[in-house]
Amino acid sequence: MRSYSAVTILTYHQIAEVPPPGSPFRWLFVSPDNFQKQMKWLSRLGYIGMSLREIHPYIMGRKQGKVFGITFDDGFSNIYENALPVLIDLGFTSTCFFVSGQIGGFNKWDESKGISYTRCMSQEQIRGWAHAGNEIGAHTVDHVHLTQVGLSEAYDQICDSRKHLENISNQRITSFSYPYGDVSPDIRDVVAKSGFKLAVTLRKAQAGPEDDPLLLPRRNIRHSDGWMAACRKAIFG
Repeated sequence: MRSYSAVTILTYHQIAEVPPPGSPFRWLFVSPDNFQKQMKWLSRLGYIGMSLREIHPYIMGRKQGKVFGITFDDGFSNIYENALPVLIDLGFTSTCFFVSGQIGGFNKWDESKGISYTRCMSQEQIRGWAHAGNEIGAHTVDHVHLTQVGLSEAYDQICDSRKHLENISNQRITSFSYPYGDVSPDIRDVVAKSGFKLAVTLRKAQAGPEDDPLLLPRRNIRHSDGWMAACRKAIFG
């Protein structure tokens, strides 16, 4: 049974027009219009969207309120272009997890899946993201399956991504997202040793004080989730 203080952390990948039916992994896309409706309806219902670092006191039960977490994986430029204006307009904040080896590049990790190339945020966009009050999080250097590489390589992927993002942003990076939700006890410990305080998975649940702060669950928002479905997930998990 979940704690009374449990809150939902939503996760998005791309805020862009949804590819045609039959396109690989089209569920990872949420259209800009759909995203705007989801956020506006949650705001109308009295909810506030927050970054991972800001929502953690609510997860722990130290604060109470109508809140939900907003996270974006991979750091695509369409997040900056299509999601950031909505967040600013509503006074929401969020966390974006960046693949540090592809800043200003493309989603090379998706080549074998048939997903079209999409531009990742530039250094200037990342700094603008942070300047708007949003959190920068790490998502490894190359978007690797961490349990499928040696622990030494995993440490480099995790720690180097944090260092690179800190150099770009001139701020401390304390939040991490496991690529593909791929995590083991050893990988969790590497994340802890690398200096991260919070980390998110793809386990479907609400987050509460009983959760390991380095194994926090999230709820994916898919291309087919309209504003009502997104509101249900944000409010009820």
